[in-house]
Amino acid sequence: MLHRIFLVCLGLSVAGSALSCRWMDQKFKQLSENSLDLLEMMAHNSTNSTEDVEVSFPEDLYSQKSKASDEDKLALTVQVLEEVVLLFEEDHRAASWDERRLEDFLNVMSRQADGLRSCIVSHIHKKKNKKLRMYFKRLSRHLLHRLDYTAESWELIRKQIESHLMRSDLLLSSLLTRD
Repeated sequence: MLHRIFLVCLGLSVAGSALSCRWMDQKFKQLSENSLDLLEMMAHNSTNSTEDVEVSFPEDLYSQKSKASDEDKLALTVQVLEEVVLLFEEDHRAASWDERRLEDFLNVMSRQADGLRSCIVSHIHKKKNKKLRMYFKRLSRHLLHRLDYTAESWELIRKQIESHLMRSDLLLSSLLTRD
């Protein structure tokens, strides 16, 4: 529900957008809301212990990028979306997700990445952020693999991804709110 309030505020700021990317104006808010809704529907209430396995959220990375160029913000968000798709393609049989809902979620993630990529003016291939890549590898190795791809480990991943999507939306909202 908190993400809905955030997206309403984000939607109110689109009209004064400094970013001249048609896709951002037309599809960004809609797909962001859709992805968060799908992810929320995939929630699994678990009471089992996860053996105190934790991978800390890379808040410092987002803080640094909040001061970066528009293209760097877009590139980071595209990479987050791509990493999410790769992560969710791992063995998720133990997760109690509806297969169709997962497929829809991954399609929305791919559509968002493609749309944001179209907003990057200089089509020079940007280097991937190594810290972000290593973070997603740790999610895979330390949470999923170490916990045998259990439903509980996937729920931890789902929560982490929800945080990423909300934080990425916040990062991109700075592109939409400038005058």
